[in-house]
Amino acid sequence: MWLRDELLKSIWYAFTALDVDHRGKVSKSQLKVLSYNLCTVMRIPHEPTAFEEHFKDDNEGPLSNEGYMPYLNRYILDKVSEDFDVIEFYRMCWTLCYKKNIYPQRLIISDNDAFRVWCIFNFLSEDKYPLVIVIEEVEYLLRKLSEAMGIGWNEERFVDYKLQQNTKSSLSVWELIELVGLIYFSKGTERQILSMGINEVFSELILDILKQGYMMKKGHKRKNWTERWFVLQPTLLSYYTCEDLTEKKGDIILDQNCFVEPLQDKDGKKCLFIIKCSDKSFEINASDKKKKQEWIQAVQTCIQQQRLGLLSPHREARLRRRELRQRQRVEEDDLSKRMRRLQASNESKQKQLEDMRMKMEEAAAKATLEELRRKKNQSDLQDRYRMDLEREKMVRQQMEEQVAQKSSELEQYLQRVRELEELYHRLEEALEDERQAKQDEEAARKLQTRLLEQEAAKRAELEQIYLQQQRTLSQTEAEKEELRAEQLAKERELQAATQLLERLESERHGALEQYQEVSRKLERAANKTKTWKDKVAKQEGLVRLIQPGHKGPQRITNWGPASFSDMELDLRKKSWQESKNQGAQAQ
Repeated sequence: MWLRDELLKSIWYAFTALDVDHRGKVSKSQLKVLSYNLCTVMRIPHEPTAFEEHFKDDNEGPLSNEGYMPYLNRYILDKVSEDFDVIEFYRMCWTLCYKKNIYPQRLIISDNDAFRVWCIFNFLSEDKYPLVIVIEEVEYLLRKLSEAMGIGWNEERFVDYKLQQNTKSSLSVWELIELVGLIYFSKGTERQILSMGINEVFSELILDILKQGYMMKKGHKRKNWTERWFVLQPTLLSYYTCEDLTEKKGDIILDQNCFVEPLQDKDGKKCLFIIKCSDKSFEINASDKKKKQEWIQAVQTCIQQQRLGLLSPHREARLRRRELRQRQRVEEDDLSKRMRRLQASNESKQKQLEDMRMKMEEAAAKATLEELRRKKNQSDLQDRYRMDLEREKMVRQQMEEQVAQKSSELEQYLQRVRELEELYHRLEEALEDERQAKQDEEAARKLQTRLLEQEAAKRAELEQIYLQQQRTLSQTEAEKEELRAEQLAKERELQAATQLLERLESERHGALEQYQEVSRKLERAANKTKTWKDKVAKQEGLVRLIQPGHKGPQRITNWGPASFSDMELDLRKKSWQESKNQGAQAQ
């Protein structure tokens, strides 16, 4: 028998659709029409007098859902039997409510597919009003649809969808229809495949069709094999002529006395199995071994469910999921209670810590006072020590002044010695500069000589070229054109040689300028040497102290007595004579 709760869900939508003002109440005339339609669809005799009798005290206005429920339970639902078409009942309730809540032109699914999603929602929704479906059941439905369409489950896509929902943990039926028909399967999914997937899930969950497909069945009278379309439900196995289910050929009632088992191959048939019931047996031939095993297992599961007195597998799975969610909620409540207890304990510990902090602050204040007293005593001692240090510092300054005076006298003596040493070193540097200037002059002279030799060679080469040109011009007129070409080539060579000569001339001028610069340096070095000689003459006594002279007889010179030895005087004469000769040559 259809569960009363599932019927009430559909009736709730019909009642809500009649509540135009959303006040939770519907007029008696509309409820009377609704009751008549419910009785007609569910094949229950309608009693208008019973309706009027039940609501005789409610003539003032519309009725609420709570007021209509007692009549609905007593006069309609208590009289329901299993011989009415529940799909027609669902469709009647659907017709009353869907036009006010969805826009079919926006969806990629048909109205019939939207109706099937509405039925699936009623099956999976919670038994609380207003009806909603939790996000776990939405995931279950989307998984079933993906499997039915053969596209595979996309976990990341569903996680993104849950993140978009933020804290929303449930959906209404119209949001679910929009999710299936507009949002989730809108990209890369054909409408026909989506419709087939919805139909398959609808057949499985709502019509309790556990398995269906073509198989061969052996007849009871003529014993011939005929192909039939088999549809397995929890309590029976029906077979039809084809898959459109228009012509039913029979039913196999599955009860706790039935059993199914495989058969050996016979009559040229393979993959056989038999279903044995209390009154007759049915031999069936599957298309392959895999299908045979699947059908045997599915039929055996239905028989086992009958023996255990359980509902259909999908209803049992739905109950288990609800129990699991209930346990999870209980665990979450326990966890929240523990968290609150831990928070209370943490707050008490925080209070204890605050008390300890206050005590520590008091202790710190006392320690601060002690530290201030200690610092005051320490500052007094420091002042006393500072006065002693100042007295010692004054004595030390007096001693340092005396030492500084002695040091200044010593420094003056040492400064005089250093000046004499520096004078000696500068004299040596001046002599070294003079020798270097002579070397530079010799190198410049050699460079000038080489440039003159190159210039003479080039002049000779140019004269030879000119003579060769003159000889070439005296040749025959027949060779004149050829000679002109050669003349042009020779002229170019002559021009190149002229340019080279000019460049050599410029290099010679540069060398000459360099030679003049070296001469000027030599002259400056000579002047510098003369200046140093004058200075040395003035300091003759000091020089004798630094570098003693020869012990032979002293010679009186222009620079004073015993300034140079005889060897040094000869060397200086030679040097002076050479520099004089070089100056004359340069001029």
